[in-house]
Amino acid sequence: MFGRDKNRKRLRTGTMNRLEDMLEDAINGTFEERNYDESRLSRLEVKWKRFLSSSVTSKNRIEEEQEKIKRLISDISHQTKTPLANILLYSQILQEKGSDPELTPIVENIRNQAEKLNFLIESMVKASRLESEIFILTPKRQPVQPMLEAVISVSLEAADAKNIRISLQSDPLTEACFDRKWTEEAIGNLVDNAIKYSAPGSEVRVSVSDYEMFAAVHVADFGIGIREEEQAQIFERFYRSREVSEEKGIGIGLYLVREIAAKQNGYVKVRSKHGKGSTFSFYMRKDDK
Repeated sequence: MFGRDKNRKRLRTGTMNRLEDMLEDAINGTFEERNYDESRLSRLEVKWKRFLSSSVTSKNRIEEEQEKIKRLISDISHQTKTPLANILLYSQILQEKGSDPELTPIVENIRNQAEKLNFLIESMVKASRLESEIFILTPKRQPVQPMLEAVISVSLEAADAKNIRISLQSDPLTEACFDRKWTEEAIGNLVDNAIKYSAPGSEVRVSVSDYEMFAAVHVADFGIGIREEEQAQIFERFYRSREVSEEKGIGIGLYLVREIAAKQNGYVKVRSKHGKGSTFSFYMRKDDK
C-alpha cells in the first residue's frame, strides 16, 4: 500500500511538472504541440496541451492580423502624404493670388477639408505605431517643467487666436520618469483640447503636483465641461461627444493620452462639471519600475 501511494505521488508530481513546463513554454512563446507526445501524457495533460495549442494558434492569428493592419495604415499614410501636401499647397497659392471672390469660400473649404483629412491620417498612424510598438517608449527620470514649457510654446498660437491665457505653475525641481517625445504628445493633446473647448478670453491652467510615487500634470480649463455619463467613455478610441461634433477631431487624442500614460506605468484621470470646465491629470511614476 505504501509503495502504491508513493508511485501515485510520483506520477502526480511528474504530471504537475509537465503541466508547468507546458505553461512556461506558452508564456515564453516557445510552446510547440509536437514537443509533447500525447501517447505518453495523461488525459489532463492532453487537454491542457490542446488548450495551449489553441491559445497559441489564436495568438498567432491575432498578431498576423495586427501586422496586416499596421502595413495597411502605413501604406495609406505613404500614399496620401504627397497628394494631401499638394492640395494644401495649391489652395494656399490660390488664396495668396486673390482669386475670384466667389471662389474664395470654395478654396477655403478645400483647404479646411484637406487639413482635416491630414489630421485624421496622422492621428491614425500615431495610434497604430503606438499599439504595434513600432515606437518603444523609453522613460527616464528628468525634470517635468522643461517638457511643459515646450508644450505651451507650441500651443501659444492657437491660444492667442482665441485670446486664451495659458498659465504654468510648476516647481523646477520636480522630476518624473517619462519619454519626452511621447509625453509632450500626450500633454499637448490635453492642452489643445482645453483651448479648443474653452470660450475666447478664458484661461487654461497647467500645474504640477509632486507626490511620493507620482508626479501629476494637471490641465484645467473653464470650457464646456463633460457630462458625467460620458466621462467613462472619453478615453475610448474614436469616441466623440455629440456636443463637440462640429469641432475638428476624430476621437483619437484622449485615447493616445491614456495609452501613453499606461505604457509608462502611469494613468490619467478627469474631473469635470458640465458647463464649468474640466481638469485632466496625467500621472507619471517617479521611478522606472
